[in-house]
Amino acid sequence: MAKVKYRFNPEKLHYERITTTNKERFIKWGIMFVASIFISLGYYAIYSRIYDTPKERSMFNKLSDIKFNYQMLSHDLDQIDLLLSDIQKRDDDVYRTILESEPIPASIRQAGFGGVNRYESLEGYMYSNLMIDIARHTDRIARQLVVQSKSYDELIAKAINKEQMAMSRPAIQPISYKKLKAPVSRYGMRLHPKLGFTRMHSGLDFAADTGTDIYATGDGTVVKAEYTSGGYGNVVVIDHGFGYQTLYAHMHKIGVLPGSELKRGQVIGTVGSTGLSVGPHLHYEVHINGNHVNPINYFYNDLSPEEYALLVEQAQNNNEIYEKW
Repeated sequence: MAKVKYRFNPEKLHYERITTTNKERFIKWGIMFVASIFISLGYYAIYSRIYDTPKERSMFNKLSDIKFNYQMLSHDLDQIDLLLSDIQKRDDDVYRTILESEPIPASIRQAGFGGVNRYESLEGYMYSNLMIDIARHTDRIARQLVVQSKSYDELIAKAINKEQMAMSRPAIQPISYKKLKAPVSRYGMRLHPKLGFTRMHSGLDFAADTGTDIYATGDGTVVKAEYTSGGYGNVVVIDHGFGYQTLYAHMHKIGVLPGSELKRGQVIGTVGSTGLSVGPHLHYEVHINGNHVNPINYFYNDLSPEEYALLVEQAQNNNEIYEKW
């Protein structure tokens, strides 16, 4: 039951019952309701400043996880950067030096992307700077990896070419060192034993018994295998590629045909004394880009250091071809 209230009327000197209209009641309760809302909001504001709500705590934990994952990812990218830098240094200072290639300029290794903003879609978020930094770092590493991959493709091709070149380059004696009957004759100007005057001797002469095997000194293709009238007699010419050719003259028998593919050490014929020769021997020449060079510089695969040093000494001291030839 509602409590009845009274008030004293001084003019009439008695108490009168207080009556409240519906409008007054509505205004009163409205004021109380608004006041309670403001009081509640005030309490909430104070509480929220001191204590986190469960939702806020959940969001805070998620943000902490994001920051931790960012730090870990950034650390991993830094480690990848260090590893990639080491690979790039070895590529420039070791592999490219060995394979005689110029180092890749830093301007190419560090080249960026041109054109529009690649990271526009990542802008406008709470941690846009972190996302953009990671994306930019990842893109830079990806670009450098592409450059490094192309560098390795180039070096692999050069290495294969170097291997082919190493197998093709003349590198052994055309006649076994044990089969020689006399010191090797010198390369250069000397008295010709049959013509009787001094002229350029563009190869080396290896004295050996007739029928001694003659070996291809490097991989290659036979471009000539025939008797010639210019003094060489039976002659074989092998094209080794990379600018190298070798010539084998005065042969007794020719054991290959033009177009034959040869491997280093393969028998191509035998020693003889055909053409302008005074005794069984092999005249051997090495040509580079059409110019003859001293073949003695290309005997390093089948001789010991001592044997090679003796061969050089003999070739330098032997000024004349042996009269018995």
